[in-house]
Amino acid sequence: MKSIRLENIVKVFRGGPRAASAPAVDHVSLTIEPGEFFFLLGPSGCGKTTLLRIIAGLTAPSSGRVWLGESDVTGLPVERRNTAMVFQNYALWPHMTVRQNVEFGPKMRGSPAAARRQLAADNLARVEMDPYAARKPNQLSGGQQQRVALARALAAQGDCLLLDEPLSNLDARLRLHMRHELRRLVKSTGITAVYVTHDQKEALSMADRVAVMNAGKVVQIGRPEEVYNRPATKFVADFLGEANFVPGTIAGEAAAGEVTAGSAAAGAPGWVRVATPVGVLLAADESGRQIGQDVLCCVRPERIELCERSADARGGAADNDVASLQATVAESVYLGEMRQYLCDLPGGQRWKISVLAGADKAIPAGSAVTLRVAAQDVALLPA
Repeated sequence: MKSIRLENIVKVFRGGPRAASAPAVDHVSLTIEPGEFFFLLGPSGCGKTTLLRIIAGLTAPSSGRVWLGESDVTGLPVERRNTAMVFQNYALWPHMTVRQNVEFGPKMRGSPAAARRQLAADNLARVEMDPYAARKPNQLSGGQQQRVALARALAAQGDCLLLDEPLSNLDARLRLHMRHELRRLVKSTGITAVYVTHDQKEALSMADRVAVMNAGKVVQIGRPEEVYNRPATKFVADFLGEANFVPGTIAGEAAAGEVTAGSAAAGAPGWVRVATPVGVLLAADESGRQIGQDVLCCVRPERIELCERSADARGGAADNDVASLQATVAESVYLGEMRQYLCDLPGGQRWKISVLAGADKAIPAGSAVTLRVAAQDVALLPA
């Protein structure tokens, strides 16, 4: 297994239908550690697949360098990079059997027949497709073809495994199952893997680290928990699930006792009070913002505690580390395991709140409620 290092990669398509004034990949630099399962995540057209093809050698960068381990492979053709790729449409040879498809890579490298048969058998067993070795691809389901494509890539014994939205053609239930299986298989080999997707849940549930891309640029890199809980920009927060946003102004440091030493929020660098149209919020400030500076507060719907006003013994008063906001239920939507409320707050704000849907009836529209927001659940973004 090898690291992958990209140095200031730029790709501009000139001429033809893909020509554009803006780069498809815009000065991207990042390092993927050996054995890491790394995700490139972003909306369609953000440049993630182009970046993957540049790593593979299928597309040449306009400028910048690509390193695999200690080797500069920028000028090497795809067949000399020792990478293996799983495509969105699997790209299996239709005239070959499953076994022949998996043997194809080792055969092209000149492996002896006995060695490549054993390699194919081992990798088909790894993806639980050995009983289907004699079948043709058109005799397999989409999920089975996906497994064969993965076995073929693993049998190629490349230094890096590159996956371009390999689960996108599967139905929703099989896709959920294959997330766990694919991560298990990739991590069991120890191979360095790069996975392209626009599916946020795939990235959050499978990745060691995620690079979120937009308009050709990498806008944030981090562990899934980091990019979800502490997004760097409104785009990242909005793209990685649902979020409530409210503008605010830094009003000062949190007063003594507002953030207690024993709380989950304690120990963070700098706690501030933020004045917003919905009330004062407490939040962690890791950037040393000044009093009077404008910010954008981000709160995830599932991090908000919703209390019926009549049942709220605190009467809406603020508790340690918690801001209590007054709101009115506008409507509720039943989503099976979850129920989502839309609540109206002062300043024309309407927030989403997600709660587990128990046996209790929904809180009716028009009910006065209190929304309790803990300090550690408020992320401060650039205004």
